[in-house]
Amino acid sequence: MKKRSRAGAGNDGLNRKIDWELRPGGMLVQKRDTGDANSGVMIKIKVSHGSYYHDLIVHAQSTFGDLKRVLAHDTGLEPKEQRLLFRGKEKEDNECLHIAGVKDMSKVVLLEDPASKEKKLEEMKKNQGILKAYEQVAEVRAQVDKLSQKVVDLETNLLSGTTVSDKEIVVLTELLMVELFKLDSIVADGEAKVQRRVEVRRVQSFVDTLDNLKARNPNPFSKKSINAVSVTTKWERFELGVGSLHAPTPLSSSTKITQDWELFD
Repeated sequence: MKKRSRAGAGNDGLNRKIDWELRPGGMLVQKRDTGDANSGVMIKIKVSHGSYYHDLIVHAQSTFGDLKRVLAHDTGLEPKEQRLLFRGKEKEDNECLHIAGVKDMSKVVLLEDPASKEKKLEEMKKNQGILKAYEQVAEVRAQVDKLSQKVVDLETNLLSGTTVSDKEIVVLTELLMVELFKLDSIVADGEAKVQRRVEVRRVQSFVDTLDNLKARNPNPFSKKSINAVSVTTKWERFELGVGSLHAPTPLSSSTKITQDWELFD
């Protein structure tokens, strides 16, 4: 009597493994190997992405997840940012193309995930804001570079003993304060914020330097300057006592005053 093989595996006498499957009616039959028939078949798929089309050649048994990974190289969209639709229905990553009915020259629609798209727009706006802040800080830096040279020139003059006008120091300080106000009005994040902070400290250091120079600058009303002015208290005498410290000598009068009285009828 011949021994029966176990369900699910057997041998056909040629040392080849036989797989079995149980049909709905309870009949045990040899399992059909449908995978091997398509394992080496390549198909061409037309993927629509907005106004663009991508022609891809993939294995017939690939999944939609595999298709997304291929599309990532062509579109720049990460697989998680993609949505693939076939026959009007969105497909999951683990669904196989051939099971879903995708064949050679089939058309698949690619959409960008709305949440991902919105996130990119926000990131783009943020990057534009950072770029604008960079440009604004750079403009202030260029102006401060010009003013800093004037600060150096003033400091050099004072060290050499040259008197500098206080007005020149005040005007230069005010110009630096204008640039400081510009920096305060710049809205910046990330690295741009760091650059703005560095420039603020730089401007403040120049303002402090000017304050020190002003304190060291000789005052035109100092004691040294007063001694250079000759002051005299000598008065010149003029007639009628004008400009004199002494009262004028009284003039003689031609009118004679008498106390004799005359009696009339």
